[in-house]
Amino acid sequence: MIAEEKAGQMRDLIAKILTADTAYYRDDAPIMTDREYDNLMDELQKLEAETGLVLSGSPTQTVPGDILAELTPVRHTRPMLSADKTKSVEDLVRFAGGREVLLSWKMDGLTLVLRYDGGKLQQAITRGREGIIGEDVTHTVRTFLNVPLTVPATEPFEVRGEGVISWDNFERINANLEEPYTHPRNLAAGSVRKLDPAESKKRMLEFWAFDLVTDLQFATKIQQLDFLEKNGFCVVPHSLLSSPDLRNVNLAVAGMNPADFAYPVDGLIMEYNDVAYGKSLGATGHHENRLIALKWKDELFETKFLGVELATTRTGMVSITGLFEPVEMEGATVSRAYLHNLDIFNSFRFGVGDTIQVYKANMIIPQIAENLTRSGTYTLPKTCPCCGSHLTVETTTGGTRQLFCKNPHCTAKLVQRFAHFCEKTRMDIEGLSATTLEKFIGHGWIRDFGDLYMLERHKDEIIHTEGFGVKSYERLQASIDKSRKCTLAKFIAGLGIPMVGRHAGRELDKVFCGDWDAFERAIWRDFDFSSLPDFGETMHKNIYNWYADPEEAKLWRPLLKHITFVKENHDMTNANNPFAGKTVVATGKLVNYTRDGIQMKLLELGAKPGSSVSKKTDYLIVGEKAGSKLAKAQQLGVPTLTEEEFEAMLA
Repeated sequence: MIAEEKAGQMRDLIAKILTADTAYYRDDAPIMTDREYDNLMDELQKLEAETGLVLSGSPTQTVPGDILAELTPVRHTRPMLSADKTKSVEDLVRFAGGREVLLSWKMDGLTLVLRYDGGKLQQAITRGREGIIGEDVTHTVRTFLNVPLTVPATEPFEVRGEGVISWDNFERINANLEEPYTHPRNLAAGSVRKLDPAESKKRMLEFWAFDLVTDLQFATKIQQLDFLEKNGFCVVPHSLLSSPDLRNVNLAVAGMNPADFAYPVDGLIMEYNDVAYGKSLGATGHHENRLIALKWKDELFETKFLGVELATTRTGMVSITGLFEPVEMEGATVSRAYLHNLDIFNSFRFGVGDTIQVYKANMIIPQIAENLTRSGTYTLPKTCPCCGSHLTVETTTGGTRQLFCKNPHCTAKLVQRFAHFCEKTRMDIEGLSATTLEKFIGHGWIRDFGDLYMLERHKDEIIHTEGFGVKSYERLQASIDKSRKCTLAKFIAGLGIPMVGRHAGRELDKVFCGDWDAFERAIWRDFDFSSLPDFGETMHKNIYNWYADPEEAKLWRPLLKHITFVKENHDMTNANNPFAGKTVVATGKLVNYTRDGIQMKLLELGAKPGSSVSKKTDYLIVGEKAGSKLAKAQQLGVPTLTEEEFEAMLA
């Protein structure tokens, strides 16, 4: 198997492992067995040993922990010049002059140079001032998803490329930032230059190579890019034009639609395939003559301004979206454009009915270019769309003015509470992630838990929300309807009562026979919850404090008219089951059970799953890499079982 195929195989393995890690550690919802996970890791380590290639996103590596005080200036070995620019395809044909050329994306991020020697990444440098002096950002580039940390080639070389964030990751990350970025390019640039690499790692950055800076005596550009691919780099997608006449260039340009590309781009690059010829053309103080950039023309469309839509985020910042009469742009009907802050909104001097010009930046992002009328008669709403509180104006750390809702009880700030309720191991409402919930809550469609079951009131708006359509709405509604029937255990676990999770929910379900009214009556009658197994005084107080809080009641009480409680079968045990009523702890990697799976199995058997070993522990189930719990069990004389012994006892 050739090297680039193995590199692709490694990227697939890394993606699967990181997805599994997220599901296991963050979401507490494993998607594969420990054996499957270990097999993926073994396969990845084997490929790394075979190829001598280790990618930066590899889970076999650790993130460097040093936080820098400042970035160090570094001089480039070759000036990082720009490309000449045009908006005319005819200019591209003239540039080609009948010679063989490459056409590739002009990716829109932060340009970087990576230096390698002895088969290892030595340094990563930003473009910096005039392409002469850059900044050392090796600490953050090592956290990128796809940068090779080691490569098969041992000779020293430099590679130039773009640090970028995909559109999908941009939306996901931006939704959780206190001050959202206006474009993936800005987010990428800010992330690369962070002093703490652990913070940078969260931003899902990638490096796409487009130029081999070092002269390794390759005759063609294609050979240079092949060399980079064989050494594990993701290379910017490109096509070779052997006959670059007007027809062929037009076809090639038309075939590269940025709307179909997963990453932000701001044009196309044409470059000579003949390396020696390109070098012979020299450079100006601004650009190299061996390449030229095609920048897309922004076609302007006239329409009428209708107003704005406000949406409150979990941080309290209120976003502003301009609304206008629908207009066809680049094959799509567009009726809204994000206005990034209060200063930008004010600069347009809007009035309802004003004639405005709109366009799609880089043929993707709707933007308002100009207000031709500038009547200045439109006044922004002064209240939060989520809670109705009065909005304030604050200057952010970036120096821009934004609207904020300062109400600490604003529903928009409770996104994680709603996300917790919708999780698979709670009410299992598929399609309501934290990102989606933030959008819905920000628009004022969800103010309490009961509103989750009345989203059909906003069907039309949801269908036209970014990322949704008719089918995704129908899937969401089906999942919501399915969750209307649930056990008391899942319902209580989803409410977010401090320290009262799934295990406690099942215990309460058993005690009150799946009856919510019985649970409430117990509270009215001062029931002592600390008398229940594994319930302490703190949990007892938490239940009463939660129930007595009027703000909490506003959130959960509307739920009750939408839920039908079903009885859970707690009689799964039999006289021959040796684990019924026993406290059992599981540790280490098990073959046939995930962490969540063994907990559920023990509950089904009537056992009490424990999280730590003590004198009260009846059994410890031991998997691979058991660690300190095994040592403590041996010290206390707690009986230990292998997974095979556990299943044999069940049989």
